[in-house]
Amino acid sequence: MFLNYPLPMRLVALQKVTAPSFFQFKDRRYLSIMAESVSNNTGKKLIRIDVSSDTVCPWCFVGKRNLDKAIAASKDRFDFEINWHPFFLNPSAPKEGVNKLDFYREKFGSRAEGILARMTEIFKGLGLEYNMSGLTGNTLDSHRLINFAGQQGLDKQHKLAEELFLGYFTQAKYVGDREFLLECAQKVGVEGAAKFLEDPNNGVKEVNEELEKYSAHITGVPFYVINGKQKLSGGQPPEVFQKAFEVSAK
Repeated sequence: MFLNYPLPMRLVALQKVTAPSFFQFKDRRYLSIMAESVSNNTGKKLIRIDVSSDTVCPWCFVGKRNLDKAIAASKDRFDFEINWHPFFLNPSAPKEGVNKLDFYREKFGSRAEGILARMTEIFKGLGLEYNMSGLTGNTLDSHRLINFAGQQGLDKQHKLAEELFLGYFTQAKYVGDREFLLECAQKVGVEGAAKFLEDPNNGVKEVNEELEKYSAHITGVPFYVINGKQKLSGGQPPEVFQKAFEVSAK
């Protein structure tokens, strides 16, 4: 299952600021070449996974946890390269954030309590406590940081996605809060995050390019493309991912 909203994606405008643009780290093409080289050395087939996601999407976190289980069960046969791409469930969400529970109740009306009860059970099944406290709002800065982390290593990017999800959904952290973003970056070893986020223009061009390339054709997340062949949507169980790995490796 995935959350489906009509035309939720929107390009983000650059802001006029005087701060200089921060130096970008390694090009993703280089990282991709390196990953393929390592894969060839191990003798395993490489599985490339492109994930379109929003950091305030609960099914995206569920999907990530299940994807991680599938990867752990398949790592003796395959090597993996995971790229996270942006998507905006609510492009016009305020940067300052709004009460998360109030937002859900206003958006889903009489269905809200049922949806929240279901997510609570699903998270419990993953060993997590679904926390509806805190704020929700604009996710641009989190996507800028995820893209930036990917330029330093896709493993860092994947770990960063985990930290952002974990904080937002279980610890009442807000993905628009600079302090929380920097805390997550530090945990996974992303260098230069504070200086990067300081300039609101840094990463916006890259986020827009990724929106156009990976998210323009979809209406909900999470959405996965595996080796450019298999396409999956929603928080799929591990066995569905494993089957997709098998098919895409042929």
